[in-house]
Amino acid sequence: MGDPRRLKRTYDTPKHPWEKERILEENKLIREYGLKNKREIWKAKTEIRKYRHLARELVGMTPEERKEKEEVLMNKLKRFGILSEGSSLDDVLSLKAEDLLKRRLQTIVWKKGLAKSAKQARQLITHGHIALDGRKVTAPGMIIAVEKEDLIEWYGKPIITEPSKREESGLEDLVKEAEEHEAEEEKEREEKIEKQEQEALEEAEAQVEGGAE
Repeated sequence: MGDPRRLKRTYDTPKHPWEKERILEENKLIREYGLKNKREIWKAKTEIRKYRHLARELVGMTPEERKEKEEVLMNKLKRFGILSEGSSLDDVLSLKAEDLLKRRLQTIVWKKGLAKSAKQARQLITHGHIALDGRKVTAPGMIIAVEKEDLIEWYGKPIITEPSKREESGLEDLVKEAEEHEAEEEKEREEKIEKQEQEALEEAEAQVEGGAE
């Protein structure tokens, strides 16, 4: 057996881990896009930061030098729906993590109506119920090209369907139970987030007071 290799981290972590504004923003994104953890946000921010860095480099070049590289960058961002047609290099400089999160498979499955929430979309994907161009996909964070959106469909039999009248009465209890369970999980998650925010605020205040002494 060869020596085990340590995989290189593919994202940058925050320089100030207890910054209140950033924590609130990240918690909001986790809820909105049904993300598993903050690493998924950090990965998106790192990717967007790379695009902005490339754009700044291109701005400093002469028109002749940057023409080909700019075309490659802009075509890629437009192909994946991160930028719209008619966008310019200035638009790259104003990109945010949300622009990339919107292009995740998880988000698109939800927006297409295959799932009732972003969280449910993640479950459907990881459990192997979603296909892209006929092939099963299990990566919620996959970035989807615009031309591939219409190829997203159920893998096998649809899991979420409109019930018949005979089924409705039997399903109501199951739906209610699932909603109550999800509400309990959401409440626990909110309490956990509030606790983290409070701890972060107390830590920040302690650092400020310590620096003032």
